Amino acid sequence: MYRKTVLAALFAAVFVPAVAYADCAVPDASPTVLFGTYDTGVSNRAVDGVCTIDDLVSDEQAWGNQPAFLAHVSKVSFDLLKLRKITAAERSKLMVAAQQSGVGTTLTVKLIGFNDFHGYIKSGEGSSSNPGAARFATKIKELKAANTLHAVVSAGDMIGASPLTSALFKDEPTIEVMNRIGIDFNAVGNHEFDEGKAELLRMQNGGNHPTDLFSGQGLPADLNAGGEFRGANFKFLAANVQDIGSNTTLFPGVGVKDFLGNKMAFIGMTLESTPTIVSPSGVAGLQFNDEADTVNALVPQIKAQGIETIVVLIHEGGFPTVTAGSCTGISGAIVDIVNRLDPAVDLVVSGHTHQAYSCLINNAAGKPVRVTSAGQYARVLSDIDVTINTRTKDVISVANTNVSIGTSTSTVVQDPGVLEVVNHYAALSAVPAARVVGSITATITRTTNNAGESALGDVIADAQLAATSSAGTGAAVAAFMNPGGIRADLPFTAPGKTDGNVTYGEAFTVQPFGNSLVTLTLTGAQIYAVLEQQWGVAQPFPRVLQVSSGFAYSHNFPLPLSANLTAAEGVQFVNSVRGNSYVVPGSVMIGGVPVDAATSYRVTVNSFLADGGDTFTALTGGSNRLGGEVDTDALEAYMLANPAGVAPGPQNRITRLTP
Repeated sequence: MYRKTVLAALFAAVFVPAVAYADCAVPDASPTVLFGTYDTGVSNRAVDGVCTIDDLVSDEQAWGNQPAFLAHVSKVSFDLLKLRKITAAERSKLMVAAQQSGVGTTLTVKLIGFNDFHGYIKSGEGSSSNPGAARFATKIKELKAANTLHAVVSAGDMIGASPLTSALFKDEPTIEVMNRIGIDFNAVGNHEFDEGKAELLRMQNGGNHPTDLFSGQGLPADLNAGGEFRGANFKFLAANVQDIGSNTTLFPGVGVKDFLGNKMAFIGMTLESTPTIVSPSGVAGLQFNDEADTVNALVPQIKAQGIETIVVLIHEGGFPTVTAGSCTGISGAIVDIVNRLDPAVDLVVSGHTHQAYSCLINNAAGKPVRVTSAGQYARVLSDIDVTINTRTKDVISVANTNVSIGTSTSTVVQDPGVLEVVNHYAALSAVPAARVVGSITATITRTTNNAGESALGDVIADAQLAATSSAGTGAAVAAFMNPGGIRADLPFTAPGKTDGNVTYGEAFTVQPFGNSLVTLTLTGAQIYAVLEQQWGVAQPFPRVLQVSSGFAYSHNFPLPLSANLTAAEGVQFVNSVRGNSYVVPGSVMIGGVPVDAATSYRVTVNSFLADGGDTFTALTGGSNRLGGEVDTDALEAYMLANPAGVAPGPQNRITRLTP
C-alpha cells in the first residue's frame, strides 16, 4: 500500500506546477526537517537563499488530502535533488516521512458563528454593553486570519427588532455591514419575517423599498449598478419554510462550502413556532415545518452528494446551566430538536434565546453533539474548529470557544471599512434619533422581580392605557404589554444627551416593532384565560404580561420569574408546570374591584398580541376592536404629559405567593 501511494505521488508530481517557494524572512530553525511533529531525520539547512528544506515543504499549511501533500513533497524534493541540494537517500527519507507523518490526513476548518445580531451596528446604541459592528468585524477578521479555511455563519435574527440606526433604513445598513465583513450564510430567524415575505426576499435580492424614502441611502460602494440597495452577498437559508403558493422553500435549505475538496453542508432554518411570535401579515403564505424532521429528510440528499460534514444553523435555542465556566445542563426547545437529529449531523449552531453557551446534547443515537450559541447584539462570537478526516470526510472533532467582543468602551480597534458604513447611517439618522421626547427621573429597566414584573413594563403599560382610556380612543380600563416587545432599558445617563432626557432613538430601541394599539372587549373569564396563558401549554418558557396601573392580581407560579429558568427548572416547566392554573381566583382587580367572569371590560394590547402573538390566543376572542396610535407615539405622549419626569414603575401590581 505504501509503495502504491508513493508511486502515485511521484507520478502526480510530474503534473504539479513549479513550487512557489515560501517567504523565508524568518527561516525555520529546526535542526532536522519536521513534517508536523514527525522527525524525518534529514538535516534541515538552507537550500534556496535563506530558505531551508523545512520552509519549502510547507507542511504547516492546510492540505486537502494526504496525496496532495505527498505530491508536493515529491515535487520539492525532486527539484532539490536535481539541484544537488539533497541526496537521493535524503529524498527517500523525506518521501517515507511524508507518508508516515499523517500530514494531510486531517483538515481543520474554522467556523465563526453568531446569532441575534438584531441590527446593532452602532457602538453603544441601546446599551453601553453593545460593542458595535466595527469591533465585531475586527474580531471576525482576526479569527479568519487564524485559519484561511473558514466560514462565517449566522443562526438568525440578523435583522428585525433593530435600533434606529439600522431600522430607520429598513435594515439595509445591517446587510451592507455584513457584506463588508464577508459572511457566508444566515439561517432565517423569526424576526427576519417581521416585515413579511416580500421584504425578506428584497433583503436577499436587493432593490429599493417600493414606498420608503429612507431606502437606498447607502454609500456608492454598497449600492448596485442602478444606485439602489444591492441586497445580501451572502445566502439566506430556510430549509423548513415552505412557500405555499410555489410549494418550494422560500430560500435554499442547504448551503455548501468546499475546503480543498472537503465539502461542508450547512442546513439553515428558523423555529417551527415562528407564526406564534410574528404578526400574521409577516408569515402570510408560508408554512413552517418541524425542525428535526426537516434536517433528517435532507441528510440522505446531502450524503448522496458525497458530503459527510453537516452543520445545522437553527434559530432556536436553550437556557444553559453554567458551572465553573462549563455547560453542565441545558433546557429549552433545542434539547428535543437535537435529541431527534440524525447522527450524521456534526454540529448545531443555535440562537433565539440570546444566551451564550457551548453544550453537548445527545442526538437520536444517544451520541453527544456540540451545540453553540453566541449571545446577542454582536457581543460574542463562537470560534469553532471542525477537524475532518480527509479520506473518509467524517468529522473527527468539534471544539468551540465563545469569544467576547467587549463593550462600547472596549479597546478592540474598530474596522475602518465597517465603521465607514456605520458612521454614514449614524449621521443620516442623527437628527431624528437625538430628538428629545420626554424625561425620566432614573434609569428604567426591563429587569423583572420574582413575580415577573418590571419597572419599564409598568411604564409602557401605563402609557398605552393613557393613550386609550378616553371614550374616543377606546375607553380602556387596563392595558397589557408582552415582555418580549421590550427590547432595551431606558438609561438616565448616556453619551450625547442631558441626564434624564429620553431621546427618540432610545424610545425606538425599547419598542422597535412599530406595533399599533388595539383596544378590545374581554369578559372577566377571558381576562383570566389570558393570564393563564402566560405559562400555558404552548409557552416554551413563562411570559408574564406587564400590566397597567389599577390592574392587579396574585399568582402562585412555582418557579422563580426574576431570571431565566435554569436547565433543571426548564425541564420542570415543560414536563409538569406549564398548562396548569396559577392565577389566584378572585385576586384579579381593576380599580380595586374584583373582576367578574361575566362582566365585559375594555383592554388595550398591541397589534401583535391582539392577533394571538406569543401564544396569547385568548386575545383573538376579543370583540369591538378599535385601532389606536403606534406604541412609540403612545410612550412619547405619556412622557410629554409628565414634564417633571416619568419615574420607574413601582413593580407592585403582580404578586407572587411563595409556594
